[in-house]
Amino acid sequence: MAGRTFRIARALRHRNLRLFFAGQGTSLVGTWLTKFATSWMAYRLTGSPLMLGLVAFFNHAPTSLMAPIAGVLVDRWNRRRTIIATQVAACLQSAALAVFALAGWMTVWHLMVLGAIQGVINAFDMPARQSFLRELIDDPADLPNAIALNSSMVNVAKMVGPALAAVLVGLVGEGWCFAIDAASYIAVLGSLVAIRVARPSPVIERGRVRDQLLDGLRYVRRTPLVRAVLILLAVVSLLAGAYMSMLPVVAAEHLGGGPYTLGVLMAAGGLGALTGALYLANRTTVVGLGGVLARSSLVLGLALLSLELARWTWLAAPILFVVGLCLMVQLAATNTIIQTIADPTKLGRVMSLYAMAFTGAMPIGAFLHGSIASRVGAVHSLAGAGALCVVAALAFRRALPALRIASRPRYIELGLIPSTPVTPP
Repeated sequence: MAGRTFRIARALRHRNLRLFFAGQGTSLVGTWLTKFATSWMAYRLTGSPLMLGLVAFFNHAPTSLMAPIAGVLVDRWNRRRTIIATQVAACLQSAALAVFALAGWMTVWHLMVLGAIQGVINAFDMPARQSFLRELIDDPADLPNAIALNSSMVNVAKMVGPALAAVLVGLVGEGWCFAIDAASYIAVLGSLVAIRVARPSPVIERGRVRDQLLDGLRYVRRTPLVRAVLILLAVVSLLAGAYMSMLPVVAAEHLGGGPYTLGVLMAAGGLGALTGALYLANRTTVVGLGGVLARSSLVLGLALLSLELARWTWLAAPILFVVGLCLMVQLAATNTIIQTIADPTKLGRVMSLYAMAFTGAMPIGAFLHGSIASRVGAVHSLAGAGALCVVAALAFRRALPALRIASRPRYIELGLIPSTPVTPP
């Protein structure tokens, strides 16, 4: 048991990673307080699934628009300093939400505008933070474990945050969720200041942003495995990534509940995502993750389809556990593959496309779900998305043998597989 525990947490032997996780873990709980409060407040103010989808759209759309340019700039800048700047900006954004909510001035338009500001911040923060993980560990073999542990940390927060937020919203209102989130950024800023990175970010040659952006796109296009997993992630994110934006409607209309029911549903998804992240942390190699991606997207689609049958919270919660698990495996496995095989000098740009595929596709999905749900109901909208996820999973599975052949030289170059015939991703 002790050996298995060490294997799951082996990347924590690196001091910088421990500091980073301590600060980020505290801040992420606050982030999920804000996500819950924003979602519930939007629905409380309007009672409209369409407006709920629009709030989610404005929260994520700027990430999609800004991510490619942000990736070029992140490759030029010092990543630690970039993350410090984004965390300060995010702190101020949460403080503004708290002021408007506590003063009684909040409208759905405030939620949209401040959500859009957060989306711009995330466009820079996500590629910088994800690619910074490489600089926090001394042994590259621990990178997949570090990514999985990072996902675990995110999903502990995803589980704890909504449960805590449900209590706070019921007792004192949404404004205090925003205020606690703003205060939580002190922890992450302190950890970033304490981190000492021996190996600075790789510096690329400076040139026109447009040329470097196109260079990153060409790199992805000629790297079949990276291209394929990004496309699959974008499709799954478009269809299922915004499922949480519909949970207030599912909780209120499909299950006849309130904020406590929403808290249970969100916590179930968070627990599932944590389980998925721990599963990946227990893996010792990136080899075989292509098949994991195919299976997780297939089960994700089937789980969303099965929500049609869930008329009670005790039945919906386990289904959302599976949804959260599969979506996290999809996200973290894609991240691991990209960070393992991508050229370090192009990592910021590739991770910006990763951010665009996940966070950028979500607002479009949220808007589509909101539009469809306002006509046919949230569970029917999610079921349709689930059916399309199944189709995407089967298409990726069919392409997997060719992707394994194409990626084999890179896997051998990195020492991930021997030169004798072995099946990569």
